[in-house]
Amino acid sequence: MNRSVIRKASYGAAIALAIISAIVGLPHLAGASPAHSSAAAGQHATVSHSVKNDVSIPLRDMPGRPSSGHTGQADNFAPLKTVRQGRPNSLNPHVQTTIGPSIASTTNNFDGVGNGFSGPNGTFSVASAPPDTNGAVGPQDYVQTVNSDFAVFNKDATRGAVGSVRYGPVAINTLWSGFGGLCQTDNDGDPTVVYDGIANRWVISQFAVTNPNPNYYQCIAVSTTSDPTGSYYRYSFSYTAFPDYPKMAVWPDAYYETYNLFTGGTTFAGAEDCAFDRSSMLNGAAATQQCFTTSTAYGGILPSNLDGSTLPPSGSPNYVIGLDTTTSLAFWKFHVDWTTPANSTFSGPTSIPVASYAQACSGGTCVPQSGTTNQLDSLADRVMYRFAYRNFGSYESLVVDHAVTSGSTVGMRWYELRSPNATPTVYQYGTYSPDSTYRWMGSIAEDASGDMAMGFSTSSSSAHPGISYTGRLVGDALNTMGQGEASIIVGGGSQTGTLTRWGDYSAMTVDPADGCTFWYTSEYIPSNGSFNWKTRIGSFKYSSCGSTATNDFSISANPTTLSVAQGSSGTSTISTAVTSGSAGTVSLSASVSPSGPTVSLSPTSVTAGGSSTLTVNVGSTVATGSYTVTVTGTEGSATHSTTVALTVTAPVTNDFSISASPTTLSIAQGGSGTSTVSTAVTSGSAGTVSLSVGVSPTGPVASVSPSSVTAGGSATLTVTVGSTVATGNYTVTVTGTEGSATHSATVTVTVTAPSSGGFTNGGFETGTFSGWTTGGAATSISTTAHTGSYSGQAGSTSPTNGDSTIAQT
Repeated sequence: MNRSVIRKASYGAAIALAIISAIVGLPHLAGASPAHSSAAAGQHATVSHSVKNDVSIPLRDMPGRPSSGHTGQADNFAPLKTVRQGRPNSLNPHVQTTIGPSIASTTNNFDGVGNGFSGPNGTFSVASAPPDTNGAVGPQDYVQTVNSDFAVFNKDATRGAVGSVRYGPVAINTLWSGFGGLCQTDNDGDPTVVYDGIANRWVISQFAVTNPNPNYYQCIAVSTTSDPTGSYYRYSFSYTAFPDYPKMAVWPDAYYETYNLFTGGTTFAGAEDCAFDRSSMLNGAAATQQCFTTSTAYGGILPSNLDGSTLPPSGSPNYVIGLDTTTSLAFWKFHVDWTTPANSTFSGPTSIPVASYAQACSGGTCVPQSGTTNQLDSLADRVMYRFAYRNFGSYESLVVDHAVTSGSTVGMRWYELRSPNATPTVYQYGTYSPDSTYRWMGSIAEDASGDMAMGFSTSSSSAHPGISYTGRLVGDALNTMGQGEASIIVGGGSQTGTLTRWGDYSAMTVDPADGCTFWYTSEYIPSNGSFNWKTRIGSFKYSSCGSTATNDFSISANPTTLSVAQGSSGTSTISTAVTSGSAGTVSLSASVSPSGPTVSLSPTSVTAGGSSTLTVNVGSTVATGSYTVTVTGTEGSATHSTTVALTVTAPVTNDFSISASPTTLSIAQGGSGTSTVSTAVTSGSAGTVSLSVGVSPTGPVASVSPSSVTAGGSATLTVTVGSTVATGNYTVTVTGTEGSATHSATVTVTVTAPSSGGFTNGGFETGTFSGWTTGGAATSISTTAHTGSYSGQAGSTSPTNGDSTIAQT
């Protein structure tokens, strides 16, 4: 991020515990047991409303450009916890010391946002480090975020080259253009992007923490459609403590985001997990968040992120993972109740036993590079993003990884957890460390068949940092990554100077279009340097995945409610998304119950992943009340529906108000005056208001220009008084008419005699001799008034030796 203040968090040094020699252990570890209490135990959720929310114009219409900043700003460490304790246990560490025979090669492999990266909006230049690389894949797009920019890439070969840039790179706060506040003015980074496959939406967030006054903010944008270059519902949420290292996840009942909290900018105050009202945010409504905070014993926790089209069982809490001791994982369950927040719970942590390990580099810096003595940070004090969840029907599975010491090198420890809502259990795990190369900064996920892929950074004293991946098929031997290892890219250089920060996080995600293709993004260095990082995006799939998958899709409406007056119409966008198989043709039909309104769809068929417009027409004789519009999609044997709640209302009659300013005029005989006549819409829409004017009693002449205005506009009333009009009071009435609505405003006109003769002329009526010539021994302004406020006085009230004059030409 573009700031030179403390931001990133690390547990700091940890006690290095050697992994004991492998001994016989159970392939499935025992279930969880209670751990020491969290600070959240027994507490209620902290509930707060979004500070602001609105809807943006389409992103593609925003004039964005890459961010700019002071080159050479590195994120600093703020310690979370000094040591992580635990004694070696007898569980088998399952260290994998060989590489499998082969793994699928990349299908796509291209540069993401990084130094020198160009797109439609300009060329990106590194202004901070590390990049905080994150990405998410949708049916047709890949969206990548880094510090502090993002870009939208095409991944649909039918509409252009895969990897071509649709939008970007631009500063992330471009999304908040016109929003106001720190979300618009700051561009602080720590970004995440997630794809909400349930609703076919995109969620992009970053924090805004520069000079908080008085609070820090998390800025969240939810796309209004499946197009990440379209419009977004935008939100800002406030925190009194610094919400560092945010990590977001999608769950049916909420968007969840975890933080490391700091008070005073540097004092670790525990981890926080917040649930955002997903239902409201999908519709652009004002939203709340509910948050729980752990004790300072925990940091770097992650919420579970839903992958795939099969949702968790109804009512399932969101699952949260973190490192506990070096022999256990900490596990929480977050149940949010939006109706009664007092019923929301954050239970745990429970302690899940794992084979003992030592944090890589004792949680700090030790990763070597070729050609330099500068070492890289392991970030081994935390589990690595994402905590990926998938429901396979017969079982639920969660996978996560972190970096550990493995002999004289560093490897990736990975876990698959099952039975999360009963007794969470480690089903299988392993430490992937097949040779002397250091492997760290990982991310892991599962495809629809239960196969896994784990991406990571690689480096050694004889190799520059690179990006690689390994994986396993669902039928491979437990506790192994049996599908070999492949490289996405080997960097052309090492990170030099004093900069040790690397990556901070990466992202392995699964393509929702087929449920099989893995997409991975992370950092590399093209040549020796400190602030010249690039990123890479690669994808691959196992040939066995989805071989029997049936095409299926989801369907949704936005908005899900419409209020239409008699004689009017309304629209809703019907979106589809691939949930399994490939993108086929979805035929669409619409019906309404009870009968009355008419409905139509355009187009009437789409390729799964596309959208159609539902138009509802309400005739003037359709009865007011509630109706249900059902849109049904059919693709082969798959049929799904979505509904729109329609309310028919009586038409609103146009009406307006009218006023005059000023409401009084004083006009001398032979003179004229003006008043502004203003109108405003009070109901319905802005129609044409015809204006007329009358004077009572007769005498002055009044006119209004223009003689008609659109409600909300104004006109000028001019009153002219002839020299023979009698002095006195007159009433001028301006009447406005729009259809059957008529309203009036009045102006009181006082006609006065014109000023004339002697001392009543000229400037001394205002207290000065302006316009007069004075002379002699005594001339002055007197408060003794005649027809005005002042009089001019020639001579004095006491004897004066000399002449005095007041003259006017």
